[in-house]
Amino acid sequence: MDQTSKHKIYVIGHKNPDTDSICSAIAYAYLKNQSGTGEYAAKRAGHISTETQFVLEKFDVEAPGYVPNVKTRVRDMEIRRTEGVSSDISLKKAWTLLNDAKGTTLPIIKEDNVLEGLISIGDIARSYMAVVDNAILSKARTQYRNILETLDGRLYVGDAEAFFDKGKVVVAASSPEVMEEYIEKNDMVILGNRYETQLCAIEMEAACLVICGDAVVTKTIQILAQEKGCTIISTPYDTYTVAHLINQSMPVRFFMKDNEIIAFSEEDFTDDIKEIMASKRHRDFPILDKNGCYVGTISRRNLLGIQKRRLILVDHNEPSQAVDNIESAEIMEIIDHHRLGSMETMLPVYFRNQPVGCTCTIIYQMFQEQGVDIPEKIAGLMCAAIISDTLLFRSPTCTQADREAAGHLAAIAHIELEPFAAEMFAAGSNLKSKSAEEIFYQDFKKFSQDDTTIGVAQITSMTAGELKDAKAKLLDYLPTAFENQHLTMLFFMLTDIMNESTELLCFGKGSEKLVDEAFHKKPEEGSVILPGIVSRKKQLIPALFSALQA
Repeated sequence: MDQTSKHKIYVIGHKNPDTDSICSAIAYAYLKNQSGTGEYAAKRAGHISTETQFVLEKFDVEAPGYVPNVKTRVRDMEIRRTEGVSSDISLKKAWTLLNDAKGTTLPIIKEDNVLEGLISIGDIARSYMAVVDNAILSKARTQYRNILETLDGRLYVGDAEAFFDKGKVVVAASSPEVMEEYIEKNDMVILGNRYETQLCAIEMEAACLVICGDAVVTKTIQILAQEKGCTIISTPYDTYTVAHLINQSMPVRFFMKDNEIIAFSEEDFTDDIKEIMASKRHRDFPILDKNGCYVGTISRRNLLGIQKRRLILVDHNEPSQAVDNIESAEIMEIIDHHRLGSMETMLPVYFRNQPVGCTCTIIYQMFQEQGVDIPEKIAGLMCAAIISDTLLFRSPTCTQADREAAGHLAAIAHIELEPFAAEMFAAGSNLKSKSAEEIFYQDFKKFSQDDTTIGVAQITSMTAGELKDAKAKLLDYLPTAFENQHLTMLFFMLTDIMNESTELLCFGKGSEKLVDEAFHKKPEEGSVILPGIVSRKKQLIPALFSALQA
């Protein structure tokens, strides 16, 4: 995820979204993006229904991205994009890179950005302070290229890509006679410009001569070294400085941490990593992408500075209907046409709630108020949402504002209302191929009051026969849905658009009694026909909650 996408504000509808929820998110995100006040993206909190899919395809609009949870993730943090390095680089180079980046931990990677290990400033300092073994350079299999880089050296004889992997490091500060007592085959000898000491070291079969003070290496010495397979490096530094620097040429692989590395995924929730970060003394933690490749590091400071996901809610204002972990997000605005729920915000927000039949009607009014032209595709989506929510103006929730908005939008989208509505309803009510679970969650919402949580699902159809087939599937599934959703009561509305009536299925202790008190019609075997009842929002829910209060 790039840096700009982290700061996008999501415009999102409710879980189990209907056509209005999806279309209002798309339309309002478009309108907000014209304002220049930020970057807005339409999202969805559930799966798209067949009706909504038909509408999106009809107007050639891509479905909003799926966001099942708005907890912050690692990818929402400011990840330090520290570039990974090869395990072959020297300690000195690693130290320089960390200082230049003002970092504390350097990731070591293999090909394809696969994390191999980590080395910190503390690891480098300990490697320098704790080493007393004069054979450590060969044990670490140090490449001559690293030695040349560390000592600002010049290679006279040998291969820079070869390794010093045998022998110890010695300083030749004595006469050749004394040198013969402590120089052994394969040693690295640090010495000056004296010809005789250079010759002695070569004859003792040293693996490498490091000649200090930028001393000139004679052709004779070069030829002898070539014959004996002895590498010769010249450096401008004096003997003391070379002895001081030489161990810094060792590869980081010898000192890096390569087991029990604590790494996090970009997809991890920040709540899940807080305790781990707090319990470990590491300053930085590597971050991997979904393919397990290294992308950067984070620290506890990054965790403290993380910004909550910012949301605009459309077509709902109840926590039970909102995307999971809504309490972890910052709500910026709410645009809705339902009853007021129990949504709480930390700060005052822009809240627009109107008693109209569809959220897209409100958004249409906002386009008009702000003088923003509505594109043809957006107009088509908004018109479809109004048709869907008002059942082509048959619902008692429908107002004159809905009719006027739909007429204007239909003209912009170049569609005829009744033929388009018939086509859309037919696509949405194609229930034969769907499972009971798919039918149930096509349009399901929760409503809470005090300690009572009611679930209400609804499907609409142009034919009574299709509703009858759906009912047969649903009867066996209702107990499962009731248990999964942790409800007090569960109702399912089988709404016949043409006859403007609903068969209501009831499940849960007290559900039939509540329906009888609300509508003065007693259910039989968990079912009751309610003539004239087609709206969950304006007819069913108010009646049920009034009966509950009574």
